Amino acid sequence: MYRKVEHSQTLFINTQTKKMVDQNKEVFRFGFGQSPFMPPQNVQSALREAIGHKEYSSVQGDPELREHIARFHFEHNGLRTRAEDVLVGPGSKILIFTLLMAVQEADVLIPAPAWVSYGPQAQLAGHHVITLPTSYEKRWRITVEALHRAVKSKKFANTILILNYPGNPDGLTYSREELMEISQVARTHRIIVVSDEIYGLLHHQNSHLSFAAFYPERTITTTGLSKWCGAGGWRLGAALLSEGLEPALKEALLGIGSETYSCAPVPVQMAAKVAYQDYKKIKPYISRQTQILKTIGNYCCEKLVTARIKVHPPEGGFYLFLDFSEWKDRLEKRGITTSNELCSALLEEKGVVLLPSEAFGFEPSFLGARLAYVDFDEPHEEESFVIKTHAPKISGGIQALVEWVGDL
Repeated sequence: MYRKVEHSQTLFINTQTKKMVDQNKEVFRFGFGQSPFMPPQNVQSALREAIGHKEYSSVQGDPELREHIARFHFEHNGLRTRAEDVLVGPGSKILIFTLLMAVQEADVLIPAPAWVSYGPQAQLAGHHVITLPTSYEKRWRITVEALHRAVKSKKFANTILILNYPGNPDGLTYSREELMEISQVARTHRIIVVSDEIYGLLHHQNSHLSFAAFYPERTITTTGLSKWCGAGGWRLGAALLSEGLEPALKEALLGIGSETYSCAPVPVQMAAKVAYQDYKKIKPYISRQTQILKTIGNYCCEKLVTARIKVHPPEGGFYLFLDFSEWKDRLEKRGITTSNELCSALLEEKGVVLLPSEAFGFEPSFLGARLAYVDFDEPHEEESFVIKTHAPKISGGIQALVEWVGDL
């Protein structure tokens, strides 16, 4: 009678973690990927000052904001988009779903691991999901060979590929050569590419490459305020349509938006105009974040590698994807044979909250998990960041995880 829709694993784990904290249990919150950084003071002030804006905006978003977003991303990494091809919505999550709804009967190619909502959204839109396998050895990157195999198993005329880099849950990105190879396959098969670059501004080397630069024919780039601006709950996302997309797609997106979310919250749009107004002025704020996140990510990675947990050093965002396969035999002796059982044991025995790899597209038997290294408070600007001083829950949680593995 009703659709069966699993609850978002990331939102669920956040709720469960809050319950444990309320019960005064020691918890190391590595499960939920929420930025600990506050939006810049002038952006916060702009939101307070915009409280009187109670009117609707156009579905597409405030025209001046769209101009700012287009110019901001061009200054950041050369991404070329016209203001009239920018769509603003209440979060990039709903914009991705709107994009999936706008295309009739498609095969949706999703890497594993991938963000938890891509698959459920594609299924809700009535599409056929094809999982693209990856491996630790290939840095969890999709390959040209995997793409060609997926195309051969297609059911429908339309094909959508969802890319996310720097990635959730792996914290890794793609090289220029890898993006060029993927774009050639996309061009050959006329694939629509949804390039989710929500963590692009948190690239640890500030050298993010947008997929639209390699495949301007049929790429939609999604982004927003939630990660680089620390404003997840404000719900402000943007979709940047590349020049080769058919006008009918834009019309479909606006039509769906008009019948569902109407517009992004207008006070938040006013604040976003300040956030996106000048990339050069906001760059020091972003650089400070990436330096802190890079320091923490590399610290966690180094400690985990000593415990024979397979993990790649992060390249952007604030995630690590952990592979416990080296411990498979010892885990089996303890009755742990799935990623859910692995994460449950860590939570019960050490208070370490991880998200199981099953949530990211893997079979239950794959012993993997995502770690979000954001359990710290933003230090004051004048302070030099020291992990054990400013992020004691990070160092304590990593130590607890390493000890747990060592006791297997």
